[in-house]
Amino acid sequence: MTSEIKSFNGDAIGILFVIFIPAIVGYLISIISFYGGIISAVILFLILLAAAIRIVNQWNRKAVLSFGKYVGIMGPGIHIIIPFVQTTPITLDLRVMNTIFKAERTLTKDNVPVDVDALLFWRVLNSENAVLNVQVYRESVQLAAQTALRDVIGKTELSEMLAGRDVIGKDVKNLIEDRVDPWGIEAISVEIRDVSIPADLQDAMARVAVAEREKQARVKLAESESLAADKMIEASEKYKRDLFAMQIRSLNMMYEISLSGKNLMVFVPTDSKGFSIPTPIGVEGIKNIFDKSNPKNVPEKKKESNEKKETQDD
Repeated sequence: MTSEIKSFNGDAIGILFVIFIPAIVGYLISIISFYGGIISAVILFLILLAAAIRIVNQWNRKAVLSFGKYVGIMGPGIHIIIPFVQTTPITLDLRVMNTIFKAERTLTKDNVPVDVDALLFWRVLNSENAVLNVQVYRESVQLAAQTALRDVIGKTELSEMLAGRDVIGKDVKNLIEDRVDPWGIEAISVEIRDVSIPADLQDAMARVAVAEREKQARVKLAESESLAADKMIEASEKYKRDLFAMQIRSLNMMYEISLSGKNLMVFVPTDSKGFSIPTPIGVEGIKNIFDKSNPKNVPEKKKESNEKKETQDD
């Protein structure tokens, strides 16, 4: 798509018109009065020059009409048109433009009313189409963007809209581009700025999110408890196989208890094994105490003593 299809080339005609018309009028008046003719020619020349001159900025284009008929696009620079014959009613801006548009209370695919604010970046690529194919191209672009946004919202669920704004923006941009392409306009990008939902729905979604987080926390806690239990069982098997490991663990526990300086520790004499480290009560010491204090073992000891006496008597 070219920027201009038909350029304006009427500068020479405009210059001739601005020069010769005052000259002819001044000549006719000079027949009656010489100085009057010169003054009249100069005044008419200035009037026509002011009406004919056009200055176009680098980023602008002007459409030229001759008796209402389109004759071309005027580029940047100084141009001369035929006054009262040619006009430049429309000025185009070729820079990248931005348009803010919104869709209020639009129902999504799952019947949720939302308010969506978006931003469209666009520019004019074909000045001739922007002049001839659309009435007011700026307003038309904004209206086309609003209707395209509503169409996309109606085909999208709320969860998809909240999770993938970039996807929604691309869909809206493609739909806008299809509509404004005949106007010589290019849709560059669409940015979704905000998606607003009703307050009661926000509260419900917040409660769902909190419940989901709490469920995940409890599952993680249960998994941690299960893992800790497995590790404790594994450690108990190691302590069972190696008594010194249990002794070292007991001393470490005593050290941790003594760090605060407010705890009272009482060491109970028990059998010692290896490096004269006291065996913790409850491992071997409690076993010996239990064996001595168990009444079931008393008859066995009496039986052994009676057998010894009988052998001595014999």
